[in-house]
Amino acid sequence: MLSSPLGRLWRGIATAISFLTFGLGGLLVGGMWPLLTLVVRRPGKRQKLARSIIHHCMRGFVGLMRGLGVLDYRLHDCERLQRPGLLVLANHPTLIDVVFLLALIPHADCVVKGRLARNPFTRGPIRAAGYITNEEPQGVLEAAGASLARGNALILFPEGTRSVPGRALKFRRGAANIALRTPSEITPVLIDCQPSTLTKGEPWYHIPARRVMLNIKVLPDMTAHVAPPPAAEDEVPLSRDARQLTRRLASDFAAELAAFQQRIRES
Repeated sequence: MLSSPLGRLWRGIATAISFLTFGLGGLLVGGMWPLLTLVVRRPGKRQKLARSIIHHCMRGFVGLMRGLGVLDYRLHDCERLQRPGLLVLANHPTLIDVVFLLALIPHADCVVKGRLARNPFTRGPIRAAGYITNEEPQGVLEAAGASLARGNALILFPEGTRSVPGRALKFRRGAANIALRTPSEITPVLIDCQPSTLTKGEPWYHIPARRVMLNIKVLPDMTAHVAPPPAAEDEVPLSRDARQLTRRLASDFAAELAAFQQRIRES
């Protein structure tokens, strides 16, 4: 049924319902911001409450998409995301992977694109939760470190944007720069989305031929430590370390993701 033409039509309708629900939910949470400001006077407590609301809204939204037949999912070792103070690094194959991570991680913080803070459907939740915008690099580093120091989990996508299907993962140095400046270990998260959907530049109404399946796996924590350079090397240490760590992350993610996808195909 769900892979038939009729099933595809239904999933198109269900996807439209899901996007409409998400947009209305964003407006609702944004509309609660003035009320939260009046009722909860302490900024830290207000921000924590807003993140809790978003976490539960995302859980409900994931349940809605599953119930409507838009997608299904399997979780692998995701209970490890319940720990405080995590630096979560994930690949970014689809628009909805951040929804899943916010649904899985209580009181999560994340770095978002500046334009989302100006979008009428997302600026309210972003402002209420105090998410970090990426418009000022130095400000991002300072805000990320402060967030982790407060015990928040911080979600980062090292690619900086959604993956391009069929191409190698291309990591930027931002995540490595943050990892090197904090005592937190890195918690890698692998996300596989089949068939691909909501990739970069792909409109929501391009409905896959079959129901989407997301597999999410949390890997063991890894250190951000990098090997010391040769004594003769003359370079700013953090810049050098960020470049080395970025290469290591991209290589490790590519290898682990390929192995994970192979296990999925064989299961």
